[in-house]
Amino acid sequence: MYKPAVGVLLAFAIGSAALAGEGMWTPDNLPVAQLQAKYGFTPTAEWTAHAQHAALRLAGGCSGSFVSPNGLVLTNHHCVNSCVQQLSTADKDFIKSGFLAKEEKDEIKCPEIELNRLDTITDVSTRVKQTTAGKSGEAFSKADKAIKSEIEKECVANDSATTRCDVIDLYHGGVYALYKYHRYQDVRLMFAPEFAMAFFGGDPDNFNFPRYDLDVGMLRAWENGKPATVADYFPFSKDGAAEGEMVVTIGNPGGTDRQLTIAELESARDLDLIPRLFLLAEQRGLIEQFRSESPEHWRIGQHDLFSVENSFKALRGRLLALQDPAVFALKRKQEAELRAFVDADPDRKAKYGGAWDAIAKAVAAYRTIETRYKYVEARRGLFSGYYDYARMLVRGTAERAKPNAERLREYTDSKLPSVTQKLFSSAPVYPDYEQVTLGWSLSKLREALGTDDAFVRKVLGNDAPDAVARRLVAGTRLGDPAVRKALWDGGAEAVAKSDDPFIVLARTVDPDARGIRARYENEVEAIVDKNAELIAAARFEKYGTGVYPDATFTQRFSFGEVRGWDENGTPVPPFTDIAGTFAHATGAYPFALPASWLAAKDRLDLRTRMNLVTTNDIIGGNSGSPLVDARGEIVGLVFDGNIHSLGGNYWFDERLNRTVSVHSSAILEALGKVYGAGHLVHELESARR
Repeated sequence: MYKPAVGVLLAFAIGSAALAGEGMWTPDNLPVAQLQAKYGFTPTAEWTAHAQHAALRLAGGCSGSFVSPNGLVLTNHHCVNSCVQQLSTADKDFIKSGFLAKEEKDEIKCPEIELNRLDTITDVSTRVKQTTAGKSGEAFSKADKAIKSEIEKECVANDSATTRCDVIDLYHGGVYALYKYHRYQDVRLMFAPEFAMAFFGGDPDNFNFPRYDLDVGMLRAWENGKPATVADYFPFSKDGAAEGEMVVTIGNPGGTDRQLTIAELESARDLDLIPRLFLLAEQRGLIEQFRSESPEHWRIGQHDLFSVENSFKALRGRLLALQDPAVFALKRKQEAELRAFVDADPDRKAKYGGAWDAIAKAVAAYRTIETRYKYVEARRGLFSGYYDYARMLVRGTAERAKPNAERLREYTDSKLPSVTQKLFSSAPVYPDYEQVTLGWSLSKLREALGTDDAFVRKVLGNDAPDAVARRLVAGTRLGDPAVRKALWDGGAEAVAKSDDPFIVLARTVDPDARGIRARYENEVEAIVDKNAELIAAARFEKYGTGVYPDATFTQRFSFGEVRGWDENGTPVPPFTDIAGTFAHATGAYPFALPASWLAAKDRLDLRTRMNLVTTNDIIGGNSGSPLVDARGEIVGLVFDGNIHSLGGNYWFDERLNRTVSVHSSAILEALGKVYGAGHLVHELESARR
C-alpha cells in the first residue's frame, strides 16, 4: 500500500535542481552535468537526436519506438488492446487467441492508431506572450487559443497528412514550445500475445512487483502503400542491463501535477479524485454485470473493464498521496519558499505576488460550475460512442466554417486529421453495450444535476434514462462509417437536416455545452493559465532551467538504474524470470497461463529474465516507452510502475518509486519459442548489424 514516510518526504523537500534520478526531461534540456556526476554518462547531441527520432508517441495516450529500419514498432499490448479488440469478432477473438502476422499481407490496419515521431522543438514563448500580454479573462483565452492555432497552421502548412504540430505549455506557461511531428496514420498490427499473457495476474498484480507479464504489442508504420523506411531505431539487446546499470526511458508521460499550487491540489483532491473514484467503482460493476451475461458480452466489455480498473487503482493512489499530511506538508513548504522569494523583493512582489491568490479565486469559481462542466461539456452524463460521433459531426462541421484561429482548439486545421481518423473509423460499435452504458450515464446525469434541472429535462423529457437510451440506440445509423462520412462531407447543412436521434440530441444540447465550456475557459482556465505563467517566471528567477517541467504528454527522457528496493525490511530483487512465471500460475483467471505457454515450457530457458524494475521517473503515458542502455539498445519495455509510484503525480522518491518493464530477453525468447515468430526475431536481431 502506498504510504510515504515523513522523513523521506522532507529529505526531498528541495526546490532547486532535481536529483538525477528524478525528472522527466525534455530532449532539449537534459541534466548533463548531473548525469555525468551520478552515472559517468554524457549524452551527446548525436545520441540525443537519435533517441528522440527513434522514440514514438501513440496519439491515443501511449509511447513506443522503432526497432527496425522497416518501420517495426514496439509498444505494450495494453496500448494496442483497443486495436486488437476492434479487429476481433465473435468468431475470431484476437484478445483471447493473440495475433501474429507471418507475412506482409497478413498485417492488418488498426482503425484508430496514429503514431507521432518528434522531429523538432521550437521555442515560441515570445510570440505567444506578446499576443496575450495585458489581457485577462475571455480576451486572454481568445488570444491564447488564436495565436496557438495560427502557429500550428503555419507549421503544418499544406502537409497535414504527414505533419502534426502542437504548441505545448511547459512549466505551466513559463515556456511555450512548438512540437513538430511526423504523422503516421497507416499503422498495422504485427503481433499481440494472448490477453491472458499480456495481463497475467490481472488487476491483483497491477501496479505491483514481482510481475510476470508479456505486455508486448508490435505494429508497423506504413507510408505510400509500403512499410515505412526509418533512419533512427533502437536495436535489441539480447542480454539486457545488469543490476546497477544506468538505463533511460524515452516516452511521453501524460501529465504530472508537481508544480501546482496548494489551491489546485486541494481542488484535485476534493472535487476531482473522490467523485471520479465513486463513478469508476459504479462503472466497473456495470461492465462486470454486462460481461457476465454471455461470452460475447465478455469479449465486448474487456477493453473498457481493463481501462476502468487501471484508472481506479491509479487514481486511488493519487488520492492516498494527497490525503497524506506529509505530502501536503512538503507541497506547502515548497510553495512557501517560492512565495518568500517573491515577497523579499518589491519588484518581484509587484510582478508575481498576486498570482497565487488569483489562482485560488479561479479554483473557487470552478467549484460553482464543476459538476455541470463535467456532466455537460466533458460528457460524463452522455457516455456513448454514438454521442461522441454525433458531437464531432455537429461541432466539427460548424467549426470548419470558421477561420482557423477562431475555432475550438480540437477542430483546428492541424487537429482535423486525428478527428477524421476517429470519425471514419471502421471499429465496430455494439448497440447492446451502448444502450447499457448510455442508460447508466444518463441516470448519473439526472442524479448529479437534479430531476428538475433544465438541461436534464432537455435530454430526458418525461422518460426514464433507460428508455431514452433504448430509443436513441434503436434509431441511430451512426454505427455505419459511410453514414458518418457522408454527413461530414455534407457539412453543417447536412448535419442540420439529419434526423438521426443522436445528431438531434447533440444539436439540442450543444449550446448548453458550449456555454459552460466558455465559462470554464474564461473564468477558470484563462485565470489559472495567466497566473501560472507568472509563478513559472518567478520559479525561473529562483531556480533557472535546472528543474524539469510537469509532464504534458510530450517526449521526455528519464535516467535511472536497474535496482530493486526495500519493502518494510524485505529486499525486493530487481528481476523475475520465466521459471517464476510458471510458479506464479494457478490455472485460474487471472493467473492462468495460455495454452501456448504451457505447451512451450520444455522449450523455454526458464532462467531467462521476465520483468525488471528500475528507478526511472515515469507516469501514465509512458506505457510502451523503450528502456535503453547507454549504447541506445533496448533492454526492456516499460509497462507499469510499482505501488509506490502511484504518488508520482505529485512527487518522486527514488528509494521506493519503481518503473516495471518487460525484459528484452523475455521478448526474444517468447517470440521465438512460444509464438513461432522467427521472422520477427530475425528482423530484431538483424537491426543490430
